[in-house]
Amino acid sequence: MSRVDVVVVGSANVDHVVQVSRLPSLGETVAGNRYFTAPGGKGLNQAVAVARQDASVALIACLGTDEAGDQLARVLEGEGIHAGGLRRTSQSPTGLAFIAVAASGANTVVVAPLANATLTPEDIDAAAGLIAGARVLLAQLEVPAATVARALQVARDAGVTTVLNPAPAPGPAWGQAIAPGLVDVLVPNETEATELSGVGAEDAGAALVAEGCGTVVVTIGEGGALVTSRSGPSSWLVPAFAVSSVDGTGAGDAFCGALAAGLAAGEPMTAALRRAAAAGALATTAMGAVPSLPSAAAVGSFLARSP
Repeated sequence: MSRVDVVVVGSANVDHVVQVSRLPSLGETVAGNRYFTAPGGKGLNQAVAVARQDASVALIACLGTDEAGDQLARVLEGEGIHAGGLRRTSQSPTGLAFIAVAASGANTVVVAPLANATLTPEDIDAAAGLIAGARVLLAQLEVPAATVARALQVARDAGVTTVLNPAPAPGPAWGQAIAPGLVDVLVPNETEATELSGVGAEDAGAALVAEGCGTVVVTIGEGGALVTSRSGPSSWLVPAFAVSSVDGTGAGDAFCGALAAGLAAGEPMTAALRRAAAAGALATTAMGAVPSLPSAAAVGSFLARSP
């Protein structure tokens, strides 16, 4: 099995996106002014984000044997993503997501996991050699927690750096499904950090490091990212970059993918986080998830122009 820099374990969806002037309140209907479909799912998004940072990457995921699955398989091929961990199933259709994006860039997302929910620990075992040969494992929680836990354990046993984006957050009992000690770098947003730790976002990093995570990076949108680590400085802020945002859908995935790529390249955490912040900012300047994910050249140029 070919060696890659980063292995991503996660979901792959077809996103159905509607632009609206504002997001609806509970029970309210608003009119959309643009509709399109695009490849998505946090696993696929983050794999593409890694690939566009010029790192080699494989995706372990499950697609249906339908046209949507064929569409996503073509995306992976086009992005140069290793498909050795990809499984197709006729028992469930490919995952779907329904996204409303407001003029402000704010969004709401409803996900139907479908084939993603059938990714199993046995799929991880089948791709154990792929994981063991990588430098970084990157995972999220849009596939079963038991599958993610197995992937983290396989990576830890092989000495591979583990990065977990705990989205959607499973709540404060997450340690019962996934041992925090298996996570070298945890990357929640403010809401996820609070749900996981039971304390406010400002204190969540310290609480989650105390539970066993090596480093916790709490992303706080325009406020940047608050980092708490067991080693080096106990905590510091990674400033956000000011951009004209139109859609925040892929920002977190761009951040995680660029961070994983940077760590796989041997960059210090501070440098990898700055690159991740730049990638996340650039992703908000275009519509959609995968279409918005920036290239390494775009990130490098943006950083060169930024103070």
